[in-house]
Amino acid sequence: MEQITIALPSPAAGTTRSLNYLRFGQPGQGPKAYIQAALHADELPGMLVAQHLRQQLSALEQQGALLGEVILVPAANPIGLAQTLLGTSQGRFDLRTGQNFNRQFQNLSQDVWQRVLPQLGADAQLNQQLIRTAIRASLQDPQRDQAAYDELSAQRLALMRLAADADVVLDLHCDCESLLHLYTGTPLWERVAPLAGLLGASVALLETESGDDPFDEACSRIWWDIAALAGATFPIPLACLAVTIELRGFIDVDHAIAGRDAAAIVDFLRLQGVLAGPLSQAVPAACAPTPLAGCMPLTAPVAGLVVYLRELGATVRAGEPLIELIDPVSGSVQQLLAPVDGLYFARENRRYVAPGTRLSKVAGKLALRSGALLSA
Repeated sequence: MEQITIALPSPAAGTTRSLNYLRFGQPGQGPKAYIQAALHADELPGMLVAQHLRQQLSALEQQGALLGEVILVPAANPIGLAQTLLGTSQGRFDLRTGQNFNRQFQNLSQDVWQRVLPQLGADAQLNQQLIRTAIRASLQDPQRDQAAYDELSAQRLALMRLAADADVVLDLHCDCESLLHLYTGTPLWERVAPLAGLLGASVALLETESGDDPFDEACSRIWWDIAALAGATFPIPLACLAVTIELRGFIDVDHAIAGRDAAAIVDFLRLQGVLAGPLSQAVPAACAPTPLAGCMPLTAPVAGLVVYLRELGATVRAGEPLIELIDPVSGSVQQLLAPVDGLYFARENRRYVAPGTRLSKVAGKLALRSGALLSA
């Protein structure tokens, strides 16, 4: 195991931060997996899973079981990790710019396409190598360094440089209160399904363009974008399997749970040829995937006290009462109804909210939304 530090630009005189990561195995030898935790720095379950992965990967490396390279970033957002307001972590949005830490990553598709177009041919494996080389070259372009003069931009660029040429990218997050669920690209589902089964995911949300360039999509969309541009002229494999894993809710920081999640990820890396050895379990069947555009939010129309009427994991019908929103001054009670038939899988953890707060999510089977599909 090698521990490496990347210095970020100073945000203020006398102040510096750094991004730290661990490398297991050797670069360029076998498949590459990239795993990061807490890009939203207030989402902590992934940090504990990363701690368990550190221990398991160290042992496997000593046993000679690494067939490739694994990059592990235990705390992917040192900027957000340092943001505390009145004792409460503010790790989702950068306080300087207001930007979401998991949005606005570099969309490399057009630049990589222009770099590889003169070289592409009939050999899919060679095309894959050419595209990977072009991804690295695009991210190492000095103009990107010049544009990444501030701390947030430099952090985004550093993370992309570590991840974008990987075979597997796993971005560990959590929701407020939720069942374990996944986000991934629609074309990747068949290959992601074993991970969903191993983790026991209740929901898998699929999309090819969710909007605002989140990290996982910035890594994987290069391949289907270029495949679409190439059409039938050149064979382009989908060579980056990128997934956002939502590890339940904010308070689900527990050694037993994290140990199981880490073991599931290790098993998935075995399936991907990154690690040697037998699986610790048979691969369970995956949940049925649903479109991200079918994930319907339930939003508070007014301020009020929140009372949930159904538990997470319930299968609900459109029009069924899910929430009571109570005005404690007037005593008025407003019921909020399930927007579609589907699985009730996530909800807000605060129990008094302002108007416009997204309170719950129901995963439906029909794609009903368009535009930017992710919450703020």
